[in-house]
Amino acid sequence: MKLLIGARDKYPGWETLDIEPGPEVDHVGDCRDLSRFADGAVETIYASHVLEHVAFADIAATLRGWHRVLADDGTVMISVPDLNILSQIYLSPQLQGEEKFKVVTMIFGGQSDPHDFHYMGYDLETLAFCLYQAGFRDMARVVDFGLFDDTSVTKFHGVAISLNVTARKAGAD
Repeated sequence: MKLLIGARDKYPGWETLDIEPGPEVDHVGDCRDLSRFADGAVETIYASHVLEHVAFADIAATLRGWHRVLADDGTVMISVPDLNILSQIYLSPQLQGEEKFKVVTMIFGGQSDPHDFHYMGYDLETLAFCLYQAGFRDMARVVDFGLFDDTSVTKFHGVAISLNVTARKAGAD
């Protein structure tokens, strides 16, 4: 099974999990609790702009849960707002008014509903550390996953604002 966490669309070959019900959602639930899935049942997890919505206190357990459901040598693909890039954009003297506010919402969430708050900011070092602590290996930054036209490829003034990382669950020895 391939699991898309934070579903906004339905794609062939992918099962979807989202905290909000919808026609594109196969499993309604919180990404922090994948207990409905058996150990090793998922070959790939894709989560675009999801992990920043998880409170700092829950990140380690959440990623351990994702690691648990992945098959040996399974892959997780995570996209989050890149705090380094967004900070550079925010500090640009050319950015003014409404555009500056837009960058703030990319950092802290749009806060339009109870699920639209960002609790954590990531750069490559912090995300890789969290993944490593959860048991993932072979972390790699990628420009694009080549899968979906979603927030992982969002640009602001021509600058990609997402940190896209793949990691692997090491196979059993």
